[in-house]
Amino acid sequence: MSEFGLTSIIIPTYNGLHLLIPCVEAIRRFTEVPYEIIIMDNGSTDGTAEYGLREELIVISLPDNVGFPAACNRGLSIASGHQLLLLNNDVIVSPRWLSNMLTTLYSSEDVGMVGPLTNYCSGRQQVDIHWNGLAEYYESAEQYNHSSPERWQEVPRLVGMCLMLKRKLFTELGPLDERFSPGHYEDDDYCYRARQYGYRLLISGDTLIYHAGSASFRQRHPEGWDFLIKRNRDLFIEKWGIDPWQFI
Repeated sequence: MSEFGLTSIIIPTYNGLHLLIPCVEAIRRFTEVPYEIIIMDNGSTDGTAEYGLREELIVISLPDNVGFPAACNRGLSIASGHQLLLLNNDVIVSPRWLSNMLTTLYSSEDVGMVGPLTNYCSGRQQVDIHWNGLAEYYESAEQYNHSSPERWQEVPRLVGMCLMLKRKLFTELGPLDERFSPGHYEDDDYCYRARQYGYRLLISGDTLIYHAGSASFRQRHPEGWDFLIKRNRDLFIEKWGIDPWQFI
Protein backbone atom coordinates (compact mmCIF):
# COMPACT_ATOMS: atom_id res chain seq x y z
CA MET A 1 0.00 0.00 0.00
CA SER A 2 1.32 3.44 -0.93
CA GLU A 3 2.16 5.86 1.89
CA PHE A 4 -0.26 8.27 0.21
CA GLY A 5 -3.23 5.89 0.13
CA LEU A 6 -5.79 5.66 -2.65
CA THR A 7 -6.13 8.25 -5.43
CA SER A 8 -9.56 8.66 -7.05
CA ILE A 9 -9.17 9.55 -10.74
CA ILE A 10 -12.37 11.15 -12.06
CA ILE A 11 -12.76 11.31 -15.85
CA PRO A 12 -15.79 13.10 -17.34
CA THR A 13 -16.50 12.09 -20.92
CA TYR A 14 -19.07 12.68 -23.64
CA ASN A 15 -18.98 10.51 -26.77
CA GLY A 16 -15.21 10.34 -26.43
CA LEU A 17 -14.61 6.60 -26.32
CA HIS A 18 -11.79 6.93 -28.87
CA LEU A 19 -10.04 9.24 -26.39
CA LEU A 20 -11.05 7.42 -23.23
CA ILE A 21 -9.59 4.05 -24.22
CA PRO A 22 -5.97 5.26 -24.63
CA CYS A 23 -6.41 7.45 -21.55
CA VAL A 24 -7.36 4.47 -19.37
CA GLU A 25 -4.75 2.21 -20.96
CA ALA A 26 -1.99 4.70 -20.13
CA ILE A 27 -3.19 5.02 -16.52
CA ARG A 28 -3.03 1.25 -16.13
CA ARG A 29 0.35 1.02 -17.79
CA PHE A 30 2.11 3.81 -15.93
CA THR A 31 0.51 3.99 -12.46
CA GLU A 32 2.33 2.08 -9.75
CA VAL A 33 0.43 3.43 -6.72
CA PRO A 34 -3.15 2.59 -5.62
CA TYR A 35 -5.94 4.25 -7.58
CA GLU A 36 -9.54 3.94 -8.68
CA ILE A 37 -10.99 5.21 -11.96
CA ILE A 38 -14.42 6.83 -11.95
CA ILE A 39 -15.90 7.42 -15.40
CA MET A 40 -18.53 10.14 -15.46
CA ASP A 41 -20.44 9.34 -18.64
CA ASN A 42 -22.25 12.50 -19.73
CA GLY A 43 -25.01 10.82 -21.71
CA SER A 44 -22.74 9.21 -24.31
CA THR A 45 -24.16 7.08 -27.10
CA ASP A 46 -20.87 5.58 -28.31
CA GLY A 47 -20.59 2.60 -25.96
CA THR A 48 -18.72 4.40 -23.18
CA ALA A 49 -20.77 2.85 -20.37
CA GLU A 50 -20.39 -0.65 -21.79
CA TYR A 51 -16.64 -0.18 -22.16
CA GLY A 52 -16.30 1.05 -18.58
CA LEU A 53 -18.20 -1.87 -17.13
CA ARG A 54 -16.31 -4.34 -19.30
CA GLU A 55 -13.02 -2.90 -18.06
CA GLU A 56 -14.27 -3.05 -14.44
CA LEU A 57 -14.17 0.71 -13.95
CA ILE A 58 -16.58 2.67 -11.77
CA VAL A 59 -19.09 4.09 -14.25
CA ILE A 60 -21.73 6.70 -13.44
CA SER A 61 -24.04 7.10 -16.42
CA LEU A 62 -25.85 10.44 -16.57
CA PRO A 63 -28.93 10.72 -18.82
CA ASP A 64 -27.76 14.00 -20.36
CA ASN A 65 -24.59 15.99 -20.84
CA VAL A 66 -24.52 18.10 -17.67
CA GLY A 67 -21.15 19.67 -18.49
CA PHE A 68 -17.69 19.35 -16.96
CA PRO A 69 -18.17 20.97 -13.51
CA ALA A 70 -21.36 19.10 -12.69
CA ALA A 71 -19.97 15.77 -13.87
CA CYS A 72 -16.82 16.31 -11.81
CA ASN A 73 -18.90 17.16 -8.74
CA ARG A 74 -20.88 13.95 -9.00
CA GLY A 75 -17.68 11.99 -9.33
CA LEU A 76 -16.11 13.79 -6.39
CA SER A 77 -19.18 13.03 -4.27
CA ILE A 78 -18.69 9.26 -4.58
CA ALA A 79 -14.88 9.13 -4.65
CA SER A 80 -13.27 7.22 -1.80
CA GLY A 81 -9.65 8.30 -2.30
CA HIS A 82 -7.36 10.09 0.11
CA GLN A 83 -6.72 12.50 -2.75
CA LEU A 84 -8.87 13.38 -5.75
CA LEU A 85 -7.73 13.88 -9.32
CA LEU A 86 -9.77 15.44 -12.12
CA LEU A 87 -8.57 14.23 -15.51
CA ASN A 88 -9.66 15.13 -19.04
CA ASN A 89 -10.39 12.16 -21.28
CA ASP A 90 -7.96 13.50 -23.89
CA VAL A 91 -4.96 13.21 -21.57
CA ILE A 92 -2.39 10.42 -21.87
CA VAL A 93 -0.24 9.99 -18.79
CA SER A 94 3.35 8.78 -18.61
CA PRO A 95 5.86 6.94 -16.39
CA ARG A 96 5.79 7.87 -12.68
CA TRP A 97 3.21 10.58 -13.33
CA LEU A 98 1.05 9.94 -10.27
CA SER A 99 3.80 9.10 -7.78
CA ASN A 100 5.66 12.29 -8.74
CA MET A 101 2.53 14.41 -8.36
CA LEU A 102 1.77 12.80 -4.98
CA THR A 103 5.26 13.62 -3.75
CA THR A 104 4.68 17.24 -4.75
CA LEU A 105 1.20 17.35 -3.18
CA TYR A 106 2.40 16.09 0.20
CA SER A 107 5.64 18.06 0.27
CA SER A 108 4.05 20.52 2.69
CA GLU A 109 0.91 20.77 4.79
CA ASP A 110 -0.18 23.97 3.07
CA VAL A 111 0.05 22.58 -0.47
CA GLY A 112 -3.54 21.96 -1.55
CA MET A 113 -3.42 21.21 -5.28
CA VAL A 114 -0.87 20.23 -7.89
CA GLY A 115 -0.78 19.83 -11.66
CA PRO A 116 1.78 18.57 -14.23
CA LEU A 117 3.51 20.12 -17.20
CA THR A 118 2.03 19.44 -20.62
CA ASN A 119 2.32 20.20 -24.31
CA TYR A 120 -1.04 21.99 -24.49
CA CYS A 121 -2.83 24.23 -21.97
CA SER A 122 -3.08 27.87 -21.02
CA GLY A 123 -0.64 29.41 -18.61
CA ARG A 124 2.58 28.29 -17.01
CA GLN A 125 2.05 24.54 -17.25
CA GLN A 126 2.61 24.48 -21.00
CA VAL A 127 6.15 23.64 -22.08
CA ASP A 128 7.73 23.84 -25.50
CA ILE A 129 8.34 20.14 -26.08
CA HIS A 130 7.49 18.43 -29.34
CA TRP A 131 7.32 14.80 -30.38
CA ASN A 132 6.12 12.75 -33.31
CA GLY A 133 3.73 10.08 -32.09
CA LEU A 134 3.25 8.35 -28.75
CA ALA A 135 6.54 6.46 -28.85
CA GLU A 136 8.53 9.72 -28.91
CA TYR A 137 6.27 11.19 -26.24
CA TYR A 138 6.88 8.24 -23.92
CA GLU A 139 10.61 8.52 -24.51
CA SER A 140 10.54 12.23 -23.64
CA ALA A 141 8.45 11.63 -20.52
CA GLU A 142 10.67 8.73 -19.41
CA GLN A 143 13.63 11.10 -19.40
CA TYR A 144 11.64 13.98 -17.89
CA ASN A 145 9.67 12.32 -15.09
CA HIS A 146 12.24 12.01 -12.30
CA SER A 147 11.19 13.47 -8.94
CA SER A 148 13.03 16.74 -8.48
CA PRO A 149 11.76 19.32 -5.94
CA GLU A 150 13.84 22.11 -7.45
CA ARG A 151 11.58 21.87 -10.51
CA TRP A 152 8.39 22.51 -8.56
CA GLN A 153 6.86 25.96 -8.97
CA GLU A 154 4.27 27.79 -6.89
CA VAL A 155 1.60 29.42 -9.07
CA PRO A 156 -1.72 31.26 -8.58
CA ARG A 157 -3.65 28.90 -10.85
CA LEU A 158 -3.61 25.36 -12.21
CA VAL A 159 -5.48 23.99 -15.21
CA GLY A 160 -8.21 21.41 -14.63
CA MET A 161 -7.10 18.99 -17.34
CA CYS A 162 -5.09 17.06 -14.72
CA LEU A 163 -5.69 18.55 -11.30
CA MET A 164 -5.03 16.73 -8.02
CA LEU A 165 -6.23 17.97 -4.65
CA LYS A 166 -6.12 16.82 -1.09
CA ARG A 167 -9.29 15.41 0.45
CA LYS A 168 -8.93 17.99 3.23
CA LEU A 169 -9.11 20.83 0.71
CA PHE A 170 -12.22 19.39 -0.96
CA THR A 171 -13.91 19.00 2.44
CA GLU A 172 -13.26 22.67 3.19
CA LEU A 173 -14.04 24.17 -0.23
CA GLY A 174 -16.86 21.91 -1.36
CA PRO A 175 -17.73 21.27 -5.03
CA LEU A 176 -16.85 23.13 -8.20
CA ASP A 177 -19.07 26.09 -8.99
CA GLU A 178 -21.57 24.87 -11.58
CA ARG A 179 -22.43 28.37 -12.76
CA PHE A 180 -19.44 27.87 -15.08
CA SER A 181 -21.10 24.94 -16.87
CA PRO A 182 -20.60 23.51 -19.40
CA GLY A 183 -16.98 24.41 -18.74
CA HIS A 184 -14.11 26.93 -18.53
CA TYR A 185 -12.98 28.95 -15.52
CA GLU A 186 -14.41 26.51 -12.97
CA ASP A 187 -10.78 25.49 -12.35
CA ASP A 188 -9.64 29.13 -12.08
CA ASP A 189 -12.45 29.68 -9.60
CA TYR A 190 -11.46 26.65 -7.53
CA CYS A 191 -7.83 27.70 -7.46
CA TYR A 192 -8.79 31.18 -6.31
CA ARG A 193 -10.96 29.74 -3.56
CA ALA A 194 -8.17 27.41 -2.45
CA ARG A 195 -5.75 30.30 -2.10
CA GLN A 196 -8.31 32.21 -0.06
CA TYR A 197 -8.27 29.27 2.36
CA GLY A 198 -4.50 29.57 2.65
CA TYR A 199 -3.50 26.71 0.36
CA ARG A 200 -0.57 26.87 -2.05
CA LEU A 201 -0.73 25.52 -5.61
CA LEU A 202 2.29 23.86 -7.17
CA ILE A 203 3.25 22.79 -10.67
CA SER A 204 4.86 19.39 -10.45
CA GLY A 205 7.60 20.35 -12.90
CA ASP A 206 9.00 16.83 -12.85
CA THR A 207 5.85 15.39 -14.46
CA LEU A 208 5.08 15.64 -18.17
CA ILE A 209 1.80 14.47 -19.71
CA TYR A 210 0.21 14.64 -23.15
CA HIS A 211 -2.97 16.69 -23.64
CA ALA A 212 -4.80 16.70 -26.97
CA GLY A 213 -6.54 19.94 -26.07
CA SER A 214 -10.26 20.29 -25.25
CA ALA A 215 -11.16 17.69 -27.87
CA SER A 216 -14.54 16.68 -26.42
CA PHE A 217 -15.51 20.25 -25.62
CA ARG A 218 -14.83 21.48 -29.12
CA GLN A 219 -16.88 18.59 -30.49
CA ARG A 220 -19.84 19.49 -28.29
CA HIS A 221 -19.62 23.28 -28.79
CA PRO A 222 -18.00 23.88 -32.20
CA GLU A 223 -19.72 27.21 -32.79
CA GLY A 224 -19.75 28.58 -29.25
CA TRP A 225 -16.15 28.13 -28.09
CA ASP A 226 -15.18 31.82 -27.98
CA PHE A 227 -18.58 32.82 -26.62
CA LEU A 228 -18.35 30.40 -23.68
CA ILE A 229 -14.84 31.51 -22.79
CA LYS A 230 -15.90 35.15 -22.76
CA ARG A 231 -19.13 34.45 -20.87
CA ASN A 232 -17.39 32.47 -18.14
CA ARG A 233 -14.57 34.97 -17.82
CA ASP A 234 -17.26 37.60 -17.27
CA LEU A 235 -18.91 35.35 -14.66
CA PHE A 236 -15.62 35.08 -12.80
CA ILE A 237 -15.19 38.86 -12.85
CA GLU A 238 -18.78 39.30 -11.65
CA LYS A 239 -18.23 36.84 -8.80
CA TRP A 240 -14.85 38.02 -7.55
CA GLY A 241 -14.39 41.54 -8.93
CA ILE A 242 -11.07 40.65 -10.57
CA ASP A 243 -9.99 39.45 -13.99
CA PRO A 244 -8.76 35.81 -13.98
CA TRP A 245 -6.37 36.64 -16.81
CA GLN A 246 -4.07 38.34 -14.28
CA PHE A 247 -3.25 34.87 -12.91
CA ILE A 248 -2.29 33.26 -16.23
